[in-house]
Amino acid sequence: MFCKNISKYYKLVQILQIFWVNQRQPVRIAFLTYCMSMKKNILNLLFIDEEQLYAEHLISHLSEYFDEVNLGFWDEKAEFVKSLRQEWDVLVFHRAYDMNFADVVGILQEEQVNLPVIHLVQSNEQASLNEHGNPEVVHGDMIKSLAKGDDRLIVSAICLQADYVRAKRQTAHLKAILKEAEQRANILIKNSKSAVAYIDQGVHIFANDPYLEMFGYQAMEEIIGVPVVDLIAGGDNVKGFKQFLRKFDKGDRSQVEFSFESKRTDGSTFASKLQLAAATLDGEPVTQMIIQQNENNSAELAKKLAEAERQDTLTGLSNRLAFTESLQGTQQEVARGDIKSAALLYIRMDGMGKIHSSTGLTGIDTAVKQVAWVLDETAKKAHDASVSRFSDTSFALVVDEINKEQAMALAEQLAERVANMLIEVGSRTVTTTLSIGVVMMDVNAPEAGVVLSRAMDTVQDINPDDEGMKVKAFDISAIAGEDDAVMAEYIQTALTQNKFVLKYQPIYDIDTDSSSLFEAFITLPQADGTEMTYDKLTPIAKKHNLLEKIDRWMLINASKHLASIRQSEPTARLLVGLSSASLADTNLAGIITQLTRAIGGGSDVLTLQFSEQDLVDYMAVAKRQFIALANIDCPVGMNGFGVTAKSAEVLDYLSPNMVRLARSYTKDLDREANLTALQGLVNTATEKGASTLMPYIEEASTMSMAWSVGARYLQGDYLQPANTEITFPPPAEE
Repeated sequence: MFCKNISKYYKLVQILQIFWVNQRQPVRIAFLTYCMSMKKNILNLLFIDEEQLYAEHLISHLSEYFDEVNLGFWDEKAEFVKSLRQEWDVLVFHRAYDMNFADVVGILQEEQVNLPVIHLVQSNEQASLNEHGNPEVVHGDMIKSLAKGDDRLIVSAICLQADYVRAKRQTAHLKAILKEAEQRANILIKNSKSAVAYIDQGVHIFANDPYLEMFGYQAMEEIIGVPVVDLIAGGDNVKGFKQFLRKFDKGDRSQVEFSFESKRTDGSTFASKLQLAAATLDGEPVTQMIIQQNENNSAELAKKLAEAERQDTLTGLSNRLAFTESLQGTQQEVARGDIKSAALLYIRMDGMGKIHSSTGLTGIDTAVKQVAWVLDETAKKAHDASVSRFSDTSFALVVDEINKEQAMALAEQLAERVANMLIEVGSRTVTTTLSIGVVMMDVNAPEAGVVLSRAMDTVQDINPDDEGMKVKAFDISAIAGEDDAVMAEYIQTALTQNKFVLKYQPIYDIDTDSSSLFEAFITLPQADGTEMTYDKLTPIAKKHNLLEKIDRWMLINASKHLASIRQSEPTARLLVGLSSASLADTNLAGIITQLTRAIGGGSDVLTLQFSEQDLVDYMAVAKRQFIALANIDCPVGMNGFGVTAKSAEVLDYLSPNMVRLARSYTKDLDREANLTALQGLVNTATEKGASTLMPYIEEASTMSMAWSVGARYLQGDYLQPANTEITFPPPAEE
């Protein structure tokens, strides 16, 4: 677009000024054609003025050069200061009720905001011009002044400054990436099994432990300052290395390997090969040197590397790569008829969020290692099968020549053994349970990737908070029969004919002693009089791409009901849970803006929440959505808080306003371990600036516990069941 590489065609703009008046439209068309070849861009423009007409006039010009122009318009100091929480590209100042241009610059300096500023004045005579007749530029960061009404120069200045500030941000971002890359590289090198050193002008300045061991040094201090040539045997080798290093330092990369005879501190020698690469250390350019001893048996080395690549370092089991290869081999044998049948068991450890809350990452690692040992031992004894660690807290195994009954029996045996385990983590004892999905393979089995996907989906359908045996076999009829298609059709009909039912449950706010916030739930009536809840609808809706439509229906209809209620209860607000489809919806912020305007009141009349699992699975997408919602001041929450081992990471990265605890944290609070885990989770949320909602309060004892742990919001049937109407609870008796 126009502001990309503006310096390259800034003179073109000056030439076009001559034709602007008499040939405005042809010039604009020609200029737009040139600009459209540039990459699309978005401009975030902050405008301070007493009236908005001129800002909108400028946007009509800027819209020709930008794919999108986001305007922030303010006319007073308080709103301006508040708006600086967002990221802007350019600030244009004309007039304000309670501040002048100097005040604006002072506020930017005080808030430490690096933002280009364009000051609009009434005439060219008032604007400071340089010897070329153009506006002065202060420190490259700020157009000092421009005459209001000179649209051409103002648009050019805005584009120039937007390009400049964006380049500065990109430079800062790249510097941060480079610094992180250097830190990661140094960590990898320090822990690498390869012999690696850094040299500067042929002298050692760093070496890792394998390098020191290779040459017989005891500590890095002994090798710092030692020339590389001291480790090379033979005059010809030394001469060759100096020439090799000289060429490399001059930028010649045609040869980066050098074979020579190395010399240890005890005088012994060995054949070796070194490789050079450019690197940085503490931000300074250095040369990285990797030395390898010549291996006689390369096949044996390759075998060792392959084995290491397929082994999980924490548990010692085979890893995901090894399991995937094993599954592919078994599937091919079954398809050929070499094996009559086989079973895939996909195993998920549940309750990891609770373990993490009470014992941290150490507890997670300890639990994973002990569960891995029990699973592998049990599978080997029962069917001579090996368990693999598939991901952080999940495992998988393939068993040959086994029928469905035997596979289910094995799964139940594994689940029972782990459920009875007492895992010691320091002075604490933790427990976990398993959810296991079983998929059978026969001669008609699909490819390995499909089999694995079915096993993972089967486990996903198991509620981790369920009690008892959580073992489920994949049923092909669930995806091949007519029921699935009929249910998808029913969902479509319910959307068009408004057959879904919305229910609302009040949430008590301890801080304000009020229950003006209500959570909205959606259900689908069935022919037998029951109601299908949202979690039961999700698998089918997701398969048929209906999640976003259900979310949209719930938002619109819940907002309509809220708008009618607020006529008599103006403090009423809604908490609405949305799916991963809405999390990825780039139009969500715009939809919420329209709904809040229709409802009336502040921007907090609607609070959105997403499941912790979805936020973990789509972290980058969630970050963009949270930023978009924050820009419109829409509060965002997280439900199912504590179900994963990354709860604190999500809080740090996304900074939600509210967290809704997972159901498992409200159970068995008479047990000290459970209460401790709950308290730890609430404390974590509070430290990260998020208010905690404790749901599922069904009895008085849970209510009293909720008060004691510091949760701000309380919810449950004990307080008031969900209702099809937004009904405020009766006031407490005096």
